[in-house]
Amino acid sequence: MYQMSTKNFVAELRWRNMIHDVTPDLEALSQQKMLTAYIGFDPTADSLHIGSLLPIMMLKHFQLAGHRPIALVGGGTGMIGDPSGKKEERKLLDRDTLYHNQNCIQKQLELFLDFDCGNNSAIIANNYEWLGKLPLLDFLRDTCKHISINYMMAKDSVKQRLESGISFTEFSYQILQAYDFLHLSKTHDADLQMGGADQWGN
Repeated sequence: MYQMSTKNFVAELRWRNMIHDVTPDLEALSQQKMLTAYIGFDPTADSLHIGSLLPIMMLKHFQLAGHRPIALVGGGTGMIGDPSGKKEERKLLDRDTLYHNQNCIQKQLELFLDFDCGNNSAIIANNYEWLGKLPLLDFLRDTCKHISINYMMAKDSVKQRLESGISFTEFSYQILQAYDFLHLSKTHDADLQMGGADQWGN
């Protein structure tokens, strides 16, 4: 039986003005059982930056409220590049640089989250572990068949790039993000993803 924390995670974030959108009934659900949620961190540099502070705080408050956080290092999606907030294509990093950045970020995340506190111990995952093994034809046939291009085109991160141009590589980024949720749901019982507004709907 889940022991309800004395801290209400959603109420805490609302009090701190840290909520833009929230899944309906999340507050009630979070008081009924231990939830698992993740936030992704992009390994484009070998250090977290000030923009990473808010997501880390969300994961920390989530854990303090008795829930299990997953810090997702984007080793796979980092090879593609997030088009959000960018006016032009990112320069692709080589595998050695990405591997170095992933390791550095993982060590920093370990300073903020508790990885040895029982049932709600934090987890670090790297999406290269599953995205790197996806057979292309199987992925296109079994996963992408269910994705609407119209829906993808309506995303702000895509619409803002249409005039300057966006490659299929960056266009596919949102599908890989959605696949992360599917994988983490199956392997770690992830209930939700948290993050910036550009993640909403992936």
